[in-house]
Amino acid sequence: MDASSPISLQQTPHQDYSVSEASPKPYKKSLVTSLMEAAALRTPSFKEDTYFISHLKNSEKKALQELRDKLSVSYGSDATSECSMWGIPLLSNDEKADVILLKFLRARDFRVQDSLHMLEKCLSWRKEFGADDIVEEDLGFKELEGVVAYMHGYDREGHPVCYNAYGVFKDKEMYERIFGDEEKLKKFLRWRVQVLERGISLLHFKPGGVNSIIQVTDLKDMPKRELRVASNQILSLFQDNYPEMVARKIFINVPWYFSMLYSVFSPFLTQRTKSKFVISKEGNVAETLYKPEDVPAQYGGLSRPSDLQNGPPKPASEFTVKGGEKVNIQIEGIEAGATITWDIAVGGWDLEYSAEFVPNAAGSYTIAVEKARKIAPSEEAIRNSFTPREAGKMVLSVDNTFSRKKKVAAYRYFVRKAAIA
Repeated sequence: MDASSPISLQQTPHQDYSVSEASPKPYKKSLVTSLMEAAALRTPSFKEDTYFISHLKNSEKKALQELRDKLSVSYGSDATSECSMWGIPLLSNDEKADVILLKFLRARDFRVQDSLHMLEKCLSWRKEFGADDIVEEDLGFKELEGVVAYMHGYDREGHPVCYNAYGVFKDKEMYERIFGDEEKLKKFLRWRVQVLERGISLLHFKPGGVNSIIQVTDLKDMPKRELRVASNQILSLFQDNYPEMVARKIFINVPWYFSMLYSVFSPFLTQRTKSKFVISKEGNVAETLYKPEDVPAQYGGLSRPSDLQNGPPKPASEFTVKGGEKVNIQIEGIEAGATITWDIAVGGWDLEYSAEFVPNAAGSYTIAVEKARKIAPSEEAIRNSFTPREAGKMVLSVDNTFSRKKKVAAYRYFVRKAAIA
């Protein structure tokens, strides 16, 4: 890190805010990778495909052509409306159609007849279910939006991320209101498909593009017995009709009994699907998932619902804090009357955090904006603002002097100048 870096590092607390050449370098590895490497129960073996025809084996190219031919025989060359998905005609013989056909082939290990059968069943289901028009429907689940299942942000490779959290259903009244009878369950499943379809609408469907999403499932407080039927139906429906649409299935806040729950729905999953699973132990979730600015605050990220009204999120900076060290983040050039707002994610690392404003004028006193305190593992990202009466700099401190382990944090800031009278 060069001398222009706003981060300085020190071995023990002191008031020298000069930048050290030993400042930590930007953290290259995604935080979710760090999380899962440290706490995974199962290591994913799945490698995402590129969908370039040139990357296929000869046998796979032959299977793709054979599937095209069989599909053409089944539906006829002019059956475009009957044989399309997500607005892409499957008989068009272009790269977008190939991406979809390859998804079905891979789901059945390139067994052409099995892939064709799966594809035909899916086309029939989509027509009967009305999947092509479901995104625009008002299904009346406003209380679940942004809580139970929702699309939010992207990972570093550009995959849309879908969050799922079923802990709210531990409330018996809500559970009965949503899952009380067969009709209610069907309506919920329809809503859950709607959320997935919204995510799929963000995909590229082209070789080398983003052709799948990330699923993050929060198991905190999930009533395992009550949701068993709904969970099995969702898994079965998605696996049968949305093959290869998930790049990673990440489980967070995993309780001790998850292995028993996993054994219940495991028989419904293919080996290829199970290879995409990443499972985190309970209590290891406060670390930031993916890009901090895209991750909801409740999961250690910096994103809040109100932020989405202001356009794309402002990028955050990630940094490491070695054991026995303290990092100071300096934000200089703050004018008198300007308001600085900052976000910093340090929760879950057992780090100590504080914030001070240091005036430029000689003889002025440093202002303790936030006194030093330890951040609890479950605490959300910090957001605070300060409007100084004189020019100076803000110093955010992250203290890891009481630990020997290297840890990770992230921050960003906004400065709004004072209005001219």
